[in-house]
Formats: sequence, structure tokens, C-alpha cells
Amino acid sequence: MVKLPHALFLTTLVLHLSFTLAISARGRVPTPPLPILPLPSYSQLKWQQREIIMFLHFGVNTFTSYERGTGHEDPAIFNPVGLDTNQWVSAAMDAGISLMILTAKHHDGFCLWPSKYTDHSVERSHWKDGKGDVVQEFVDAAKARGVDVGLYLSPWDRHEPRYGHILEYNEYYLAQLQELLTNYGSLREIWFDGFKNSTLNMTYYFTEWFSMVKELQSSINIFSDAGPDVRWVGNEDGIAGTTCWATINRTSLSIGNASIEGYLNVGDPRGTHYLPAECDVTIRDGWFWHKSESPKKLSKLLQIYYNSVGRNCVLLLNVPPNTTGLLPETDVRRLKELRNALDTIFSVNLAEKCSVKASSQRGGKDGGFGPENVLDSDHLWTYWAPVDEDDAQDHWIEMRGTNGGLRFNVVRIQEAVGLGQRIKRHEIYVDGKKVAQGTTVGHKRLHRLKGGVVQGSVVRIRITESKGLPLVSSIGLHLDPFWQPKDVKVP
Repeated sequence: MVKLPHALFLTTLVLHLSFTLAISARGRVPTPPLPILPLPSYSQLKWQQREIIMFLHFGVNTFTSYERGTGHEDPAIFNPVGLDTNQWVSAAMDAGISLMILTAKHHDGFCLWPSKYTDHSVERSHWKDGKGDVVQEFVDAAKARGVDVGLYLSPWDRHEPRYGHILEYNEYYLAQLQELLTNYGSLREIWFDGFKNSTLNMTYYFTEWFSMVKELQSSINIFSDAGPDVRWVGNEDGIAGTTCWATINRTSLSIGNASIEGYLNVGDPRGTHYLPAECDVTIRDGWFWHKSESPKKLSKLLQIYYNSVGRNCVLLLNVPPNTTGLLPETDVRRLKELRNALDTIFSVNLAEKCSVKASSQRGGKDGGFGPENVLDSDHLWTYWAPVDEDDAQDHWIEMRGTNGGLRFNVVRIQEAVGLGQRIKRHEIYVDGKKVAQGTTVGHKRLHRLKGGVVQGSVVRIRITESKGLPLVSSIGLHLDPFWQPKDVKVP
């Protein structure tokens, strides 16, 4: 056996003990809990954090005042002489919107870009003597200002003679889809629906289309009744279910199937796919601009916001350009009013001035999962986690103010959905009195208290049922001065 010199032996021993202690100390740091599948993708998380995105229905219907064109419209009628896509983008930015989706082609088949596969497009319009491209101008204006873009290409085409011939039309549609996905840069969302001519035996090759979309743009989100990235909420009123899971079974979904609208609206706690819902609604009565219409009142738009974003969804708000090619000033003002109202409501969080405690916390006091995490600026990756005990059914987190100084009528709860949606049921108490209760939370749950403004010192949120450990990333107590319970009926 080789003997080490005494000094070298001591040095080696000290290094060994230091390494062992370091390993031991690292071993005592609590780890995050295991995620609960299915999980959102990076693109889905980014999409959900947008909260409000804009739809722009624009085309020949704008000039005929139809909602659904026949396909026999003369392209010459399309002539938006004052078209200014920069004005569209400015309106979106002023409203805090970071993604805009344009109807590149609606059911009438008229294309807002010069497609080489049809002459039913801007190429045969009077606008810019047939040399214009609305899609290009839209994309250029948005990307110059840092706003993301998406496109809608209607599967139903009432103009194209190949429609009804399954193979030929699917090839035609796929060719136009390739044009949009390869000629206009990076898109963040592509929008599909299942409308079709009920008198023709038409089949859409969605599987092939979706595969091509992902091949050409891998980070894009595909919207349809069945995803695969974003699902329809099941109505065009902007209303999600009071229970709304981002999870659902994609094998139970089919595009254009009216019988699944209720399932789309609620989702499924046992869902095998993470497929959050998008709530589409228009700022006016119609999807296209009509001279006789005006935008919804601010109170109605706020109600829609609470029933969509406030129920774990993203709001897709349609704002249609007029025949001049501009968003109407009345609509632009209403959008700005909505943004100002939301800023007024949510810019102040009364909970930030409170002391906070919880029923328990993972890893103990210094474990990194304490209740104080719900009051920081990270609403996704920092969170409160209770202890991991099978018999711990009553998890709660409590905000304590001073001398009844908490006066609010909105409670905001957010989950750390990056580790899976978990909360099944929760209750809210103020000074021991229950003021609200609900089921799912997800990315964001907003309770606009039915009894109006409450005042108290202690607010406790109880998680009474969840899938595994509930992980709460953010809590807010807000005062909504626009909320008058007697004026607005919340479904």
C-alpha cells in the first residue's frame, strides 16, 4: 500500500469532506414537483400569454355587405382606395394586442393575395390596378412594428370549380396554403374551420394539410375544432365554460362536427392532449364591416373578456376594416377604451401589500416554493407548492391586510400551467365568509364577485380538489370600477 505524506493526506481528506458536504447540501435543496401530463408546448404557452388577439375579416363581402359571399362577386368591386395596414397595426398595438389574423380567403374564394392558382383575386380588382397584395402589406406593416401575424384560409371555396372534386380541390387548397406559408415569412397562427357546401360530398384532407403546415413552419400554432395546437371554444360569442380545461381528447374531436361543441367548451380533466381554447367573437354584430352597425359597448366587451380570458382561454376579437380599407374610428376608440379599462382594473394588485401565508409549503420555509411567489412578476415559472402528502386535502393560501383595508370586487388566480393544469375546485373567503367558488383555474381565472365590492382584512383561497399538488403562480385582488352587478348578467 502506498502511504501519502501527512500534509497531502490532510489536504485530500479536506477536499473529500468538502465535496461530500457540497453534494449533501445540494441534495437537501427541494426539487420541483413532477409535471402532470399533458403539458403545453412553448408555442402554446406564448400564445396563451397574449390573452387577446385580433381577427380581421376583409374582402369582397366588405363591399357587398354580405356575411357569406356567393363566389360570383366581380373582383372589380374590391377597391379599398385608402387601405392603410399601418393603421390596423397601430390600433392593435394601442389595444395591447400582439397577434393579428387576416382572412386571406373567405368562403367566397376571393384571395387577398395574387395567387397563381386562380384569377379570383386582387389581381383582377381595381385596387392598385390589380398590382396590389393585401397580405404582403399586412405582413410588412405588422412585422415592422414587432406584431406577429396569422392567416385564415377558408377550406370552403364557393368560387373555385374544382370544389366538390375531392382530390383536385384538396390539391388546389394545399397549393394555396403553400403559397401563404412560403411567401410571407413566419406566421404564428394558421386558422381552419370546417364549413362546407352541404349539398356536395366534400372531404377535406386536414391531416395532410396540417402535416404540410408543420413541415413548412414548425413553430406555428394550428387552430381548428380539433387543434392540433389550439381548439375552438364551441361558439362565436366569446364565452368559455365556467369549467374549462385546456386538456381534451383529440381522438374525440372532428372538424365541423356540431355535436362536440359542448365538449369543446368545457374540455376534459382526463384529456390526453393539451389543447387550449380560443374564443372568437366580433366587435360588431357582423364579421364583415356593415355601415349600419356599431361596436359593442365597453361593458359587453369587458363581460366577454371575463368569460374568455378569465376562464383560461384566449380572446380572438374580430375588428373588420371598412370599404376605405381602414378600421372604423368608432371601433378603434372602443378598442382603446377596452385597453384602458383593463389597465385600470389590473394595474393595481392589492394583494401585493399583504402578508401571505399558506397551509404548507414544499421544502419548508427556504425551499423556494413559498406563498410569496404568488405576488412576484413571474406568473408562470415561480409558484407556491404545498407539501407532497397524500392525506393533505385542504390546501390554502391566505393574504392578510390591515384594519379591513382590502376593498376589491375581482379575484385573479393563475396556475403554473407549464407543469400541467391541476386545480379542479376552489373557494374564496373574505374574513371567513365565502364570496366565490369555482372549478378550473388554468392560465387565468377571474372571479368578478357577484355581490359587488367587498371589504375585509383576510382573503383565503382554498384548493379543495386538484390533480396532484396544486401549483399557484399568481394571485391578484383588484377593483373593477366598471362592474355593476345589477347591470350585467354573467352566464
